[in-house]
Amino acid sequence: MTILTVKDELSRTSYPGRGIIAGKSEDGKSAVSAYWTMGRSAGSRNRIFVTDVEDGREVIRTKPFDESKIAGDISLTIYAAVRTLGEGGSLRTIVTNGDQTDTIFEGLKNGLTFEQSLRSRKFEHDAPLYTPRISSLLETDGGKFGYALSVLKSDCGNPQNTLRFTFSYDNPQDGEGHYIHTYMEDGNPPPSFEGEPVKLSLRGDIDALTNEIWGALDADNKVALFVRYIDIATGKCETRIINKNK
Repeated sequence: MTILTVKDELSRTSYPGRGIIAGKSEDGKSAVSAYWTMGRSAGSRNRIFVTDVEDGREVIRTKPFDESKIAGDISLTIYAAVRTLGEGGSLRTIVTNGDQTDTIFEGLKNGLTFEQSLRSRKFEHDAPLYTPRISSLLETDGGKFGYALSVLKSDCGNPQNTLRFTFSYDNPQDGEGHYIHTYMEDGNPPPSFEGEPVKLSLRGDIDALTNEIWGALDADNKVALFVRYIDIATGKCETRIINKNK
């Protein structure tokens, strides 16, 4: 599989939708997680990422930027995007594009696997888009690191069938990651993601990667970006958040 740069892949289309990257830092010391939102409608663009604390744990959530502009069903735009389980060098980090973050969190707490936890979910109820639910789980344990990515989508726009794909990486290589997103390209409606996760090179430190991702996303459609480097040995996290709305 060809390894692509973040800049080249993310700038290939003006609307890949929401996207997730998981991988390993160039120096081999950190697990890398990134997630961003994009939007073409006023409601989708009226969002920011915020840091919250729940039961003593940090949670990254989406939140309306302008509360006066909230309209219609916000269940697909307002959710906890990032949750964690565990402590120190044994840490599980969940990152998704919807409220399935909570589904995975509860499933893992009750002894289910990542894949089993998502069995109760399907693509989003936003016909005719039927936007895929994309999710990631990064696990560090005793200096070891692995991650998994999931895509739940309709069967070529047929809402009667949910296609479920899980991709697991148990020996990530330094400076490499994988990328999934909701839409393949521009369109009305845009076609859902298809194929294997895209292999990307992850270069530099957290600030370099954050700037590369944000700079590559379409200026009109990008909304918010989250990037986290997790020390594989200690579980210590370093996080960056960029919001277009300020």
